[in-house]
Amino acid sequence: LEPHAAAPRPASPRVSPAPNTNVTESQPGAPPPNPSSTTTATTAANNNNNTTSSSSSSSSMDKHQSQQIECIVCGDKSSGKHYGQFTCEGCKSFFKRSVRRNLTYTCRANRNCPVDQHHRNQCQYCRLKKCLKVGMRREAVQRGRLPTQSYHGQFALTNGDPLQCHSYLSGYISLLLRAEPYPTSRFGSQCLQNNNIMGIENICELAARMLFSAVEWARNIPFFPDLQVTDQVALLRLTWSELFVLNAAQCSMPVHVAPLLAAAGLHASPMSADRVVAFMDHIRVFQEQVEKLKVLHVDSAEYSCIKAIVLFTTDACGLSDVAHVEGLQEKSQCALEEYVRSQYPNQPNRFGKLLLRLPSLRTVSSSVIEQLFFVRLVGKTPIETLIRDMLLSGSSFNWPYMPIQ
Repeated sequence: LEPHAAAPRPASPRVSPAPNTNVTESQPGAPPPNPSSTTTATTAANNNNNTTSSSSSSSSMDKHQSQQIECIVCGDKSSGKHYGQFTCEGCKSFFKRSVRRNLTYTCRANRNCPVDQHHRNQCQYCRLKKCLKVGMRREAVQRGRLPTQSYHGQFALTNGDPLQCHSYLSGYISLLLRAEPYPTSRFGSQCLQNNNIMGIENICELAARMLFSAVEWARNIPFFPDLQVTDQVALLRLTWSELFVLNAAQCSMPVHVAPLLAAAGLHASPMSADRVVAFMDHIRVFQEQVEKLKVLHVDSAEYSCIKAIVLFTTDACGLSDVAHVEGLQEKSQCALEEYVRSQYPNQPNRFGKLLLRLPSLRTVSSSVIEQLFFVRLVGKTPIETLIRDMLLSGSSFNWPYMPIQ
């Protein structure tokens, strides 16, 4: 009996290296009544044939590779490929949490903090910035749905509604709303009385206050104050007219032809019929853009996101960090999409309709808005120059018409 008992012992070392080479697992010669682990491995190899062999070899290669590769974000040991890059579990979870919850962070230094294995938890802003810089993809994160109890039907943000206690909103949208100048129509009842024709002075004053508020809003929204001042100026100088149209729609600004022509100074001197017709066309385009937004019944949260999408544009010239601005625009767009999907589940096309309104905002030229609303206030001084001065001086309230609190 001893020879028979000793026979399997040398076979054991020959079978054990089999996982490293799939071919040896199918070798005959292992006694049938012997250890179950060897029999199971042999049976599994035979059943799965070449498919299992190839998949197991590729997975083992991935594991072997990830064990050798460092986390591209912090340099810790990589656990595999996550959201497009090899990262550790910590950076994977941090990125996933940040994207799903639309979390916003602030750097207390100069937005260039070290992100390594020992300092990765010190500055979340710089950590997320590095995640995006090295190529981790937001779109690869499966966005979780908001819990149903958090938006169960009773929330409808319309113009004039108080905006407190909407805990279901993402942190980013909440901060945008906090900067909004129109939660209860701060411009007074004259903004909402569409049937009343406002006088020239009132129109000019209202327009000035809307421009002030656009600059103040930008100053107080997330991330914009962290940009270089030159980038802030470039963004606002390009987009102020689009923001003006959005503000006009949001506060239900009355738009009537006669007072607008008067405000433009066209009644002060003789003019050709062609010039009158041209300005009438410009006023009509402005009216159409305002009315099309009103028809959609855009709520305050949507206006906040739309204005952020407009503001954070890479079309501005001379930006020092185009990728960063593009990321902010993408963040604003994702926030709008998530909000619309959760708040208006019965309007599947609403998000698309809102985005389609954005290109047409530029059909109202900035020079026309200047002529219609601001020529009586500032003469020939370009609005872009005034916006630059507002940002550089740190105060928007240096015009003759100051916002009424």
